[in-house]
Amino acid sequence: MTRFFTLAASVLLGLAVLAGPAASQDQPGGVPTQATTDPSGQNPTAAAPTETELLNALKGGKIVGRVTIPDGKAAVLEQPEGRDYRSFHEGWLPWIGGIAVLGMLIALALFYMTRGRIMMEDGPDTGRKILRFGAIERMNHWMTASAFILLALTGLNYIFGKRLIFPLVGPDAFAAMSQWSKYIHNYVSWAFMLGLVVMILVWIKDNIPDRTDVRWLKELGGFAGKGHPPAKRFNAGQKGIFWSVAIGGVALSATGLAMLFPFTVLDVNGMQTAQYIHAIVGVLLIAIMIAHIYIGSLGMEGAYDAMGSGEVDLRWAKTHHSLWVEEEEARAAKTIRPGAVPAE
Repeated sequence: MTRFFTLAASVLLGLAVLAGPAASQDQPGGVPTQATTDPSGQNPTAAAPTETELLNALKGGKIVGRVTIPDGKAAVLEQPEGRDYRSFHEGWLPWIGGIAVLGMLIALALFYMTRGRIMMEDGPDTGRKILRFGAIERMNHWMTASAFILLALTGLNYIFGKRLIFPLVGPDAFAAMSQWSKYIHNYVSWAFMLGLVVMILVWIKDNIPDRTDVRWLKELGGFAGKGHPPAKRFNAGQKGIFWSVAIGGVALSATGLAMLFPFTVLDVNGMQTAQYIHAIVGVLLIAIMIAHIYIGSLGMEGAYDAMGSGEVDLRWAKTHHSLWVEEEEARAAKTIRPGAVPAE
């Protein structure tokens, strides 16, 4: 019995020791009775800003602290613009991307069902070929196109992946896929930028708008009726594609480089703005390229040959690019010596 009372007294004494500091320091309402000071004699808790002060600071800009490490960016504690970016990425961007991409797919499907494939006029092929695009042009086109498709797929994963793919494959598979998507997006972008520069240098002279484009636009390039308006090497529609890729590609490249090398030329707010531009231009260019792929494959008879073998039938060329054929024939006539017989 004596040992029982001794054990009970020991337990009660231990509980009293544990509860003693808390009881001595805290009063009702959670206010400490004695301020805790650091070795310098200051009270860090009393010197810290209140919640109201932090919220007021958020309205005017960033909350910046002090750091002793070399990376001064770590001093930014709160950055209100990040909330705007999160709202854009989680709210507006999926809607913009969905409307642009799905809207274009639906529009092309309706066009195909109502108008069908753009066919050649009655009459057999001539059997004579004319070179439309050289080997370097075709190689650069396919390199740039392949790079853009990979960039488009990995970019769309950034927007829609966690909504569409994550529930199907689970967290581990989606994490691995997204990591590889990042690698692909970062490294394939260099091939796209190289192809973009070559494309602009090689084709810009043939894509300057002129008077012939006005008639093409008025007749909608023959898509809405019968016959095809005259056009040079590139018609108004193709010029529109070119300038969309040139301007949009430069915008994607500039903003992409800013994000590939963070904090080199932009701060965190600047990179968020770059992301706004990169994402919006990206999804719009994807929609435009879907239309381009449709016209170059299923949408128009004979169009694929131009970038496939590089040669098209003379009848096709005269139908779609009659002014260009006239220029090529005139150029060929000047190179043939007097009295020489042109090769068939």
